[in-house]
Amino acid sequence: MLDQVSALIREVAQTVVLPRFQRLRADEVHQKSPGDMVTIADQESERALTRGLTALLPGSVVVGEEAVAADPGVRDRIGAGGAVWIVDPVDGTNNFAAGRTPFCVMTALVRDGVTVAGWILDVIEDRLTVAEAGAGAYRDGVRVKARADVPAAADLQGVISRKYLPDDFRAQVDVHAGELGGYTAGRHCAGFEYPAIATDLQQFAMFWRILPWDHAPGSLIIREAGGVSRHLDGTDYRPVNTRRGLLVAANEEIWQTVHGTLFPDGPPPIGE
Repeated sequence: MLDQVSALIREVAQTVVLPRFQRLRADEVHQKSPGDMVTIADQESERALTRGLTALLPGSVVVGEEAVAADPGVRDRIGAGGAVWIVDPVDGTNNFAAGRTPFCVMTALVRDGVTVAGWILDVIEDRLTVAEAGAGAYRDGVRVKARADVPAAADLQGVISRKYLPDDFRAQVDVHAGELGGYTAGRHCAGFEYPAIATDLQQFAMFWRILPWDHAPGSLIIREAGGVSRHLDGTDYRPVNTRRGLLVAANEEIWQTVHGTLFPDGPPPIGE
């Protein structure tokens, strides 16, 4: 099924998403909430993926970003048991709507609340990163393994997404982030950030707002590449979790180094 889903994602990207890139009309772009865009490509892509994925796996259900935007209760299906597809029809929608890259199409298969497969397609680059639980991570058919050595904190490069950080977290990050080698705010596309860690373009990424369609595919890819995806309280990421804060790193030691650098006395209390 890995290859069948890969083919479906590529088909939808090529026939639904890409033809709209830099060709959107004003009435084809809307705000779901301030600063959070949706386009006709998101909506059409999600419908096409929903049809294709449920046909590939009869009896499965789909939790898509746009379906949840219309009915937040749809998200509860992830933890209801059985086979659930999590779909991000266009990851990096704000980039896409502005006519810039990167943007991706992402899907994860979850069984009984646990991610068992994940797909990330960089649409413009036509690069597909895939992982299956227990079988490794692959980019365009070539196995990828995250960095295994342990650089000093001053040699680590990554992403710290500060946009949604609460004030107490932001204050700690502002004090200590300079001890790391360097960081950016990211490319506003989780589908770019996760493969970048798996292929050592960067070694870590920290997020606060965690939506399953943004993080379920990439978290599995990172784990299968030898990396770590954990909440800031140290618990492993699962798509059914609702708690905030996520730190992703190329390996266990890098996770500990980044976490210990940013939060030397431990992070502030984290609510759900």
